[in-house]
Amino acid sequence: MLKKLPVAVLIAIVLYVPGVPGADRPALPDGFVYLDLAIPDLVIDPRYTTEHNFVGTPIDGYRHGYTVLSAAGANALAEVQETLRPFGLGLKIFDAYRPQRAVDHFVRWGQDLREQRTKAHYYPDVDKRDLFKEGYIAARSSHSRGSTVDLTIVAHDDTGQGRELDMGSPFDFFGPISSPHSLKVNAHQRANRILLHMLMRAHGFAPYAQEWWHFTLQDEPFPDTYFDFPT
Repeated sequence: MLKKLPVAVLIAIVLYVPGVPGADRPALPDGFVYLDLAIPDLVIDPRYTTEHNFVGTPIDGYRHGYTVLSAAGANALAEVQETLRPFGLGLKIFDAYRPQRAVDHFVRWGQDLREQRTKAHYYPDVDKRDLFKEGYIAARSSHSRGSTVDLTIVAHDDTGQGRELDMGSPFDFFGPISSPHSLKVNAHQRANRILLHMLMRAHGFAPYAQEWWHFTLQDEPFPDTYFDFPT
């Protein structure tokens, strides 16, 4: 399996195996890599290390600000990035592996109906008590299995900056408009969503019915394990 991985992913695996921390980074469990090392030209926006998320505070388990994914998932993402690169496009990652303690943090927030500070920005048309029923929050997340990513496509300008393509709704916006197949977005926005979905599916990722940004590697290496190591 390893000989099929891109060189950058192989280097990340070699440098960051259990018990061998490097560059002041925590060692990772076997089979995981740091995405910024595996695919250096990714744009990474780790929302859950900041207050810029639907909870409104940094999330438990996101200690160091690094973005981690299974090596198999990183390999597939590298192929997507390679496809986009010649067109001046690339991927922007919002979240990847998510510790179980972070999921538990989401659940506690979802159960606290008094806390509504972020409603206007993230779930204006959904009653908070329905976020579980509608599939936006769950006690178990595929992210914790290590091969799920939240992402979008960016267009790079001459300075190398990445501008997000217009997908019709922002990351982590809870509502029907965020469904990949929503007709509430215009044709241009639907085309951008189709581009993302076609590329991700072509490289082995399955989409999620409620969120255009959410994809899970179909042949994930840890389908029954929910990890809780911090990142």
